[in-house]
Amino acid sequence: VQLQASGGGLVQAGGSLRLSCVASGRTFGSRAMGWFRQAPGKERELVAAISWSGGYAYYQDSVKGRFTISRDNAENTVYLQMNSLKLEDTAVYYCAAGLPGIGVVHTATGYNFWGQGTLVTVSS
Repeated sequence: VQLQASGGGLVQAGGSLRLSCVASGRTFGSRAMGWFRQAPGKERELVAAISWSGGYAYYQDSVKGRFTISRDNAENTVYLQMNSLKLEDTAVYYCAAGLPGIGVVHTATGYNFWGQGTLVTVSS
């Protein structure tokens, strides 16, 4: 599986961005997907994740009510809609694919394919 993330950029605080991650291969629809982020000097952290069916979503507390993860299995794409962006949301964002048939996992070890990262910079 290859993952291609896009949609990052520079946005003012309070603004919005939509990240996209397109996956290759036939197993996308059987994999939970996650969006992680890593800020300078910090560890990579899970921001949001979604089950293979889209019926379950997990959000880190700091983004609840502001970010929405969704997926389109017909298009092999997972999205992260980010609203009300804050300075502390600045990071490189990575999409990741979990193991086939496994539910949402909250740690990076549960994901075995990673996109290249897209930079989100929130300015004041």
